[in-house]
Amino acid sequence: MSDSFPKPLSEKEEELYLTLYFAGDTEAKNILIERNLRLVAHIAKKYNVANCTLDDLISIGTIGLIKAVNTYSAAKSVRLATYASKCVENEILMFLRSSKKNKAEISLNEPLGTDKDGNEISFNDILGTDPDAVLNDISLKLQIKSLYTLIDKKLTDREKKVVINRYGLYGCIPKTQREVAADLGISRSYVSRIEKKALEKLSEDLHKL
Repeated sequence: MSDSFPKPLSEKEEELYLTLYFAGDTEAKNILIERNLRLVAHIAKKYNVANCTLDDLISIGTIGLIKAVNTYSAAKSVRLATYASKCVENEILMFLRSSKKNKAEISLNEPLGTDKDGNEISFNDILGTDPDAVLNDISLKLQIKSLYTLIDKKLTDREKKVVINRYGLYGCIPKTQREVAADLGISRSYVSRIEKKALEKLSEDLHKL
């Protein structure tokens, strides 16, 4: 199937389209996504999951690719393709974990949003603790049941809709801010503000778990 996707960008081509993308060229962004779809297919093929087709995994991985392009910056010390590989794999793994009926833990690396510099923030960042130390106490600190309880108690109905749809909770497929905005009939910037406020509420209470 990966043969049906366009060929990957060369290093020089990637640099060119990144320069155009950073300058605000939306078509360059589309090209960066399209020319990395073969990478998504390659990663998706590594997983053989019952009741989940390769096309499904490619769709999920593509969400990770889009997130990678959205959060990549010139300051990154690796190529976009290298950075995107991890984002794609994380997105697929996050989806597979959320699909398990007896899921009891949430990924420490699951993205929660971005900081003021546009860097992705994970639960590790919120906790501010060494990952190995956190893992020893993960069952107490990050049970998904506790997170859902916080969402129900602390967030408004609109904040719940945004967070649930953005991060694929309750079995939903993760969506971009633009997709959520379209679903709710509001602007992407408004979705961003709602998401930021909701995450601030959740992160404050996660410290207390």
